[in-house]
This record gives sequence, structure tokens and C-alpha cells, in this order.
Amino acid sequence: MLKLILRNVNSDLEARRDVSKEEGETFAREHGLIFMETSAKTASNVEEAFINTAKEIYQKIQDGVFDINNEVTPVHS
Repeated sequence: MLKLILRNVNSDLEARRDVSKEEGETFAREHGLIFMETSAKTASNVEEAFINTAKEIYQKIQDGVFDINNEVTPVHS
């Protein structure tokens, strides 16, 4: 299973937030995810979220966690 990133979308809408930043960070930490708040409106952290996800996937390939020759199953499922 690919577990990488948890995004809190619309970080610019603080008043309409269902989950606090702290709750999101805690959940991500407990589940081995990267946590980032993003905003499509202001473009805050949008590119960084994609870059960080790509870096994490690349590192997992380098570490042998993912087998790039097998599109279905990670090495350690």
C-alpha cells in the first residue's frame, strides 16, 4: 500500500476548517504520512506537495520498498 501524503486543502479558509492543523499533523505522524496544508486559491504549498510526494516515491524505490518492475505490489506488502 502506498502511504505518502495527507493534504489539508483550503488552508486559506481557516474559519471553515473541519480538522485543525494540529489534528492533521497528529494523524499524519501516527500513520507515517507527510502532512502539508495547501491552498489552490493562493497556490500555497501546491507545487511543494507534488515535489515532496515525488521525492518520497523515489526514495522508497531507492530503498527497495517499491519494485518499479511490478506495477501491482510493493516489495514489502
